[in-house]
Amino acid sequence: MFKWLQNIWNSEPQTTIILKEEDPMKKFLIIGLGNPGAKYTETRHNIGFKVLDKIASLKEASFETLKLGDVASIKHKGKSIILLKPNTFMNLSGKAIKYYMKQEGIDIENILVITDDLNLPFGTLRMKAKGTDGGHNGLKDTQITLNTPKYPRLRFGISNTFSSGRQVDYVLGEWNKEEQKDLPERLSTTADMALSFTHAGLANTMNQYNGK
Repeated sequence: MFKWLQNIWNSEPQTTIILKEEDPMKKFLIIGLGNPGAKYTETRHNIGFKVLDKIASLKEASFETLKLGDVASIKHKGKSIILLKPNTFMNLSGKAIKYYMKQEGIDIENILVITDDLNLPFGTLRMKAKGTDGGHNGLKDTQITLNTPKYPRLRFGISNTFSSGRQVDYVLGEWNKEEQKDLPERLSTTADMALSFTHAGLANTMNQYNGK
């Protein structure tokens, strides 16, 4: 009997497998599209950066300049989320997105690209699982780099109230006074929508927020 007990005490302990935090189902990459540099900070084309700044503020996180972008890490309802503001300029956004997807081991269905949209009224939100680039250079480069149009994206309407031939000036222009007044509330709602994507899922988030 004593020999039997001794064998138990001397036996190797059983190994318990614990899911790592890097479990791909719990890890997300949220990308805000924009252009780096102070002169672009308040422009319509940089709404993606603005939304990420709002999310980071809500989570009391700060960005660090790393390879190909400014990056922050947050937690939300059991999920690990990487916030990425590419510093490659809008036309080369896909390079940074692909790099961090590979670096962090994040599947394409767990990324969310936030961008401006001329075809939606100011502040209108629309999330989709896939789609065309709609003439947006950041989305175009992302599609080419990832070799697919099938990735989740969240569009923030900036309207199209510009005269013929003035599109570039408009998207690279700053918000007018009325837009500036409504922007804080719109940023809060967009941040909530982006975070909802990570815990409620794409379909539920679309049903709750699209068109708001």
